[in-house]
Amino acid sequence: MTDMTPLSLITIRHETPQDEEQIEALGAAAFGPGRYSRAAFRLREGVSSEPALSFVAMLNGVLVGSVKLTRIFIGEKEALVLGPLMVDPQYRKLGVGRELMNRSLFAARRNCHRYVVLVGDLAYYRPFGFERIEPGRITFPGPADPLRILGCELVDGAAADYAGQTQRYVP
Repeated sequence: MTDMTPLSLITIRHETPQDEEQIEALGAAAFGPGRYSRAAFRLREGVSSEPALSFVAMLNGVLVGSVKLTRIFIGEKEALVLGPLMVDPQYRKLGVGRELMNRSLFAARRNCHRYVVLVGDLAYYRPFGFERIEPGRITFPGPADPLRILGCELVDGAAADYAGQTQRYVP
């Protein structure tokens, strides 16, 4: 298929453990080996994403996109970190990333989560409800440009409750 593939031919579903190999291959292609040093990756290292909130895009049995939401703590409060959001370059500009984002945020709201953070481009993520977090209010373990730390309230007013260091989720 080419970049003219209609979104209607792409199936979005919850990720499963069987998808991990294809997700890892897509991550390697999209971000290379440097992905392991990214601040958000450090939060997810050794922690499973939330299966009810994480989705994949499939075309003819091949994974062409993925989004993960993972539980974390910000200070003492539970939150979610979004990422990685990945779409095979051959299928970008079709709305796959938008559909993955909408599904994951809808599922997070439905499952009573309050707040999502990520490190990313404000221009891309603002339409989903993300806003730049005041530099220094929320920090990540490792290098993260403070101007790229974004948050999304899943409950009105939730952002005011979050400040501090992000940490891996340990129940």
